[in-house]
Amino acid sequence: MAMQDVKRRKLDHVSSEVDEDASFASFGHSDEHDADQDIDGEENDVLEDDDMSDGAADLDDADDGKNEQRNTLPGTLDEDPAVGLKAKQNRTDSAKTRHATLEAGGSAYVAGAFKSNVFKLQVDELLEQVRPRRGKREEVAEQALHALRKTLDSVAAREARLVEASEQQLLKDSAVRVPFPDQRPPKDAKYKLMFAKPQGANVVGGYALKTSVRSKETVSIDMIVTMPSSGFQEKDYLNHRYFYKRAYYVACVAAALKAEYSSEYDINFADLHDDHLKPILVVTPRTSLSGKDAMKTAPRWRIHIIPSVGADTFPAEKLSPAKNCVRAADDTKVAPTPFYNSSLRSDMLMPSYLKLLNRAANDCDGFRDACLLGGTWLRQRGFGGRLSAGGFGNFEWATLVALLLQGGGPSGKPILSEGYSSYQLFKATLQVLAMKDLAKSALVIGAGEAASIGDGLPMLWDAARTHNVLYKVTPWAYRQLRQDARTSLAMLGDQLYDGFDATFIMRTDSPLLRYDSTVHIPVSTLPTESDGYQKLYNVLKRGLVDRARLVSIKPPSSSSWQLGSPRANSDGITLIGLVVNPETVNRTVDHGPPAESKTEAAAFRKFWGEKAELRRFKDGSITESLVWTAAEQTVLEQIVRFLIGRHISPDAGQQASFVGHGFSRLLRQGVSMVAFQPLMEAYKQLENDIRGLEGMPLSVRQIMPADSQLRYSSVLPPADVTGRQYRRPANTVIQFEGSTRWPDDVVAIQRTKIAFLLKLSSLLQEANTAVTARVGLENQDDDVLNQGYLDIKYDSGAAFRMRIHHDREQTLLERQLKDKTTAPSFKESTARALAIYKRDYHKITAHTQAVARLCSRHPALSGTIRLLKKWFSSHLLGNHIAEEVIELMAARTFVQPWPWQTPSSVQTGFLRTLHWLARWDWRAEPLIVDLSGTGELKPAEVQGIKTRFEAWRKLDPSLNRIVMFAASNLDHDGTTWTDGRPQRVIAGRMTALAKAVCAEVEEQLSALEPAGLFVSPLEDYDFVLHLDHSLSSGGKKRRGAANGTTFKNIELAAQDDDSMIGFDAAQLFFTELESLYGSSILFFSGGSERHAIGGLWSPQTAPRAWKMNLAYSTIPRKVRVTEKEENVRAEVNKQSILAEIVRLGGGLIERVDVRS
Repeated sequence: MAMQDVKRRKLDHVSSEVDEDASFASFGHSDEHDADQDIDGEENDVLEDDDMSDGAADLDDADDGKNEQRNTLPGTLDEDPAVGLKAKQNRTDSAKTRHATLEAGGSAYVAGAFKSNVFKLQVDELLEQVRPRRGKREEVAEQALHALRKTLDSVAAREARLVEASEQQLLKDSAVRVPFPDQRPPKDAKYKLMFAKPQGANVVGGYALKTSVRSKETVSIDMIVTMPSSGFQEKDYLNHRYFYKRAYYVACVAAALKAEYSSEYDINFADLHDDHLKPILVVTPRTSLSGKDAMKTAPRWRIHIIPSVGADTFPAEKLSPAKNCVRAADDTKVAPTPFYNSSLRSDMLMPSYLKLLNRAANDCDGFRDACLLGGTWLRQRGFGGRLSAGGFGNFEWATLVALLLQGGGPSGKPILSEGYSSYQLFKATLQVLAMKDLAKSALVIGAGEAASIGDGLPMLWDAARTHNVLYKVTPWAYRQLRQDARTSLAMLGDQLYDGFDATFIMRTDSPLLRYDSTVHIPVSTLPTESDGYQKLYNVLKRGLVDRARLVSIKPPSSSSWQLGSPRANSDGITLIGLVVNPETVNRTVDHGPPAESKTEAAAFRKFWGEKAELRRFKDGSITESLVWTAAEQTVLEQIVRFLIGRHISPDAGQQASFVGHGFSRLLRQGVSMVAFQPLMEAYKQLENDIRGLEGMPLSVRQIMPADSQLRYSSVLPPADVTGRQYRRPANTVIQFEGSTRWPDDVVAIQRTKIAFLLKLSSLLQEANTAVTARVGLENQDDDVLNQGYLDIKYDSGAAFRMRIHHDREQTLLERQLKDKTTAPSFKESTARALAIYKRDYHKITAHTQAVARLCSRHPALSGTIRLLKKWFSSHLLGNHIAEEVIELMAARTFVQPWPWQTPSSVQTGFLRTLHWLARWDWRAEPLIVDLSGTGELKPAEVQGIKTRFEAWRKLDPSLNRIVMFAASNLDHDGTTWTDGRPQRVIAGRMTALAKAVCAEVEEQLSALEPAGLFVSPLEDYDFVLHLDHSLSSGGKKRRGAANGTTFKNIELAAQDDDSMIGFDAAQLFFTELESLYGSSILFFSGGSERHAIGGLWSPQTAPRAWKMNLAYSTIPRKVRVTEKEENVRAEVNKQSILAEIVRLGGGLIERVDVRS
């Protein structure tokens, strides 16, 4: 395996000791996120806790060599004291030698393992936060452990009886029901059930080894009780007999503990890792105490009592994954039972795996911390030892690392080195998970070979113990695990991105953020077969073919139940998550095998049933095919419902609920870029028409797009109906070849541009009768800005607004800025003109081309941008945040998708962008986006952008001018789109709204209503102007009959009025309001998405001392200062200002709501 050599070159370095005094500012405190809450704030449920592992240790074995206090329970594993002391001394000497080496190579540790010293400090601080700590609850729990152990040592044996008699007697004597598996023992079973005192009881799992992540809520401790071998017969590994006897044994233990501690502890049954074959006992303290302690809360701890059996009880070869151990009398086709076999085998190997992990912890200094990092990484991604959490938890991670320290490489050499630091071990283990597909080729540790078990099940074969460590890992969870490992490695290797938070702090398992589409099915509608979920996965994987890149299934976790009650029935919702392929997910025709392939065609028809049909296509081929209709349900939903209904359960297919396509329906004409194609084709026609003109004074150098419609990102599609004019013309920029005949004065250049536009208009209309061109004027109050534009309209309805770019303007403006004789006011206007010139002729064109390329590369980006703009407008923020900034926010989700992969749907793109907005600290972090998507933005350039950002924060610490800093590989300035806007209050509201969306998504899940995320109350504003929809839409109000009808020819004539190109009454009215009242009122506009204008009175309008020439209308009021003295104060005349606004709006305003 050549992978190891490459990996070792990457990770070859030595480490330094953790600096306990090291800290970093952003970890412990954040406005958007509390790291402690994310890491420790979740209670580890009994069925959720990964400490219920397959390794066993007493408290002596858990000693980490750091002189911590030992707590020894009786009945520990036997070991020769002399041999143990000598081995431990050797390990201690070896550890001291390694420690000295690591101390000497501290700088290499930082340089080789981490991207920066800050990243190292963050990892060190994280480890300090998640390491287990000993406190009051641990002391109380250990006292309970000693008491339980004492009781188990003195428990009385029970006489051997037949199955039914034993069950009835236990229920009669102790009111404890035996927790048999779902497939109960046959009534005519001849074998007997017995109980004898355990051979031993040991503390096991992460608590003993100190490899489990600390939890603020609950500490979980596992204790195994070893069942005596005398209670088992040679053939008990067959047909669940071992598990029946195991269930009876744990019931007898429960009866003994119940008789002794029913008043002190709550004792219940639960399934170990959701495995119904292996019930355990869960002991927790009573939540309320008596007497003077009645008001105190008992310490939060939980003890799991897990039955086990000796390693030599059953032959290892009989429990190979390729063997069958569940046989029926009439079953002629015997299939392997790998899960059953490995589940039993794991009960036999608990002490052996404990020794493995304990040896790794003693031999490798970084092992424990690597387990903590791995456990944190797994938990933040929703993985755990439970079957419902994928079956890969803390034990699997720790065992994988321990085994890789022993072998797995070429010629049986170790893949990992004992000299690796904790972070190196963590990253190298991720590389193994990402690069080695254990579902196709088993990873064998030790001498021997492992047989493939098929069905996509991964195999980590421990040859020394003849056991598949990953037997619980489901195929869908393993694919998700590998994908997350690949994503994390790419993220940690991204030099432009600090991946610490995304790797260890952020929760990434939210279904609506992780999956493009989710399906929620009631468990009650699904069959109860043991392999039901495997069948569901195989059916979906086969039926969806290339439509889905990933299919994931998350069944509900099993719950605990009382000792006298039957096992709790499965309840809840099964979640199916789909990551789709955006290029094929909406395909309406699927081609099957050709008619000549009889076997394949028959299998195809059997799988699809009546949906399959034989068709002949244009290329002459005759194949089996499937045709899906573009109906109310998406193609994906139609397929999933059909597959579940046909192969799993008709009720499940009918009751399944889908989440994922609701966001796409919020956009007019959907999320496809097809609606933009007519305008793009018209743009190409315009370019050809202009380049083909004869008689132009200068030849055309280039014509460039400069509009959101030409980069697939406008909220409204460019055209609804062919032949109708576009509501807004698409901006373009034309540049001619250079000439010395251009004037050497900025004002004269603007006049010359108008002359060029007039000539261009004349030539266009002469050359093409389908073109209408009109010259318009703008910026008439500032003659150094562009003065004219050319509106070009095609009969097809496409409309463009063209401006001329002349590069001589920049030189002249820069020369005026350098002139020391010019007045400051003139310099200020010149600087503003230069900034506008660069924005309109350089940056907007480059931005348009870059975003258009990204939209072509990522099909979901266009819809994400449009939906995000709709969200901002729906919350009346669209006028404050430039659409280019919104596009950068959305593009960041695609070019820096961490901690996920690139979004494949509009839902994930939109929700992940809002998730990032909720966490973005715009006060301290710049927005930097590489729009190339190919790494054109270099680290040195990023550092330069950050330096510029820090300089702005020093110049403007109050954020009065630059609130958001948005830069890209095309715009290093960072202030092109954010100079002056938005204000701090707007940025704060944006963050608050994004947080509210994230909270709603987490709370609602399958009940989420996408449209509800685009609505916010208007009561927050001091006043709201509700606009007439027919006028604010940009047209003239129809005049006709009283019922609103009009003649068709008049309506068409109004639509063909060239003077209405680009006319937007609401926007013009809003611009006028900001010009007149912007100093006293902060306005909010919903644009085309919400026909309302909100207003907040500026704090500057608060009552103040009377003076003349205030910027707003005021009312003088007398205020008594003393009994004899009065002052006159100026109060804003709100009533008259609002009346004036209503007069200006005229018929555009339907009503005004004023907050009292």
